[in-house]
Amino acid sequence: MASYADARAAGGEWLVRIEDIDVPRARSGAGEAILRTLERLGFEWDAAVWRQSQRRAAYEAALVVLREAGLAYPCACTRRELATNPVGRIGERVYPGTCRDGLAGERATRRRTSMRVRVGAAPIAFRDRLYGSQEQRLAEDVGDFIVRRSDGVYAYQLAVVVDDAAQRITDVVRGADLLASTPRQIFVQRALGLPTPRYLHVPVAIDRLGAKLSKQTGAQALPASPVPALLAAWEFLGQAAPLDPPSSAREFWAWARARWQPARLPPAPMLPAPPAYN
Repeated sequence: MASYADARAAGGEWLVRIEDIDVPRARSGAGEAILRTLERLGFEWDAAVWRQSQRRAAYEAALVVLREAGLAYPCACTRRELATNPVGRIGERVYPGTCRDGLAGERATRRRTSMRVRVGAAPIAFRDRLYGSQEQRLAEDVGDFIVRRSDGVYAYQLAVVVDDAAQRITDVVRGADLLASTPRQIFVQRALGLPTPRYLHVPVAIDRLGAKLSKQTGAQALPASPVPALLAAWEFLGQAAPLDPPSSAREFWAWARARWQPARLPPAPMLPAPPAYN
């Protein structure tokens, strides 16, 4: 809702991307179900739907650029080996650079390797439209991070950067749970010579334990009538409710698109970024 309202209020285009790059975990028919739900709630997109599962060649080309620049390297470390690494400021385990200078010893014999990017000491700073100035030192907070997993699946950090540039995205509006990963994407953008869009991270609905509402956490499905769901989401985002409730999704959006006010968004820390992250 936030991204759609923001695009429409600015007279911009709103695009839909099915981020199904993790093919082994993708559920059959999930993308189509998402599109049907969006249509039922009155969302209208302005271009053909993109599916990351069909864009592997583009991600591979970007990885080649990073490798040729000396920024990407293979890593044979397993999750178990990294499970005891210290936790950084943003709540993630910091990679110690074990394979940074090449695969040594028994690791050199392992058949499956991931690909990491070599980060520098300089801070990555950007301004979020809601949270204001943000700065992160990747070397201290996350270390060299993965851009392709050992099973061959490209990481979100690479795929989303390549797609944002290819679709000429100017504004990214998404949940605050992704605020802490934005500096990694900006690092990749700069490494590939791609533009950095503006960012607006908005509150995410969570349960009492701080987990995002989802099927996994037992969240209820949307009601059959679209209007109650739209009004609930609108008010959750801190927006002023209409005096007279609309009778349809079309009527709601005709009213809402001119009344979107990002300044009214309630800032709130969201997991997996810890509350201490600012």
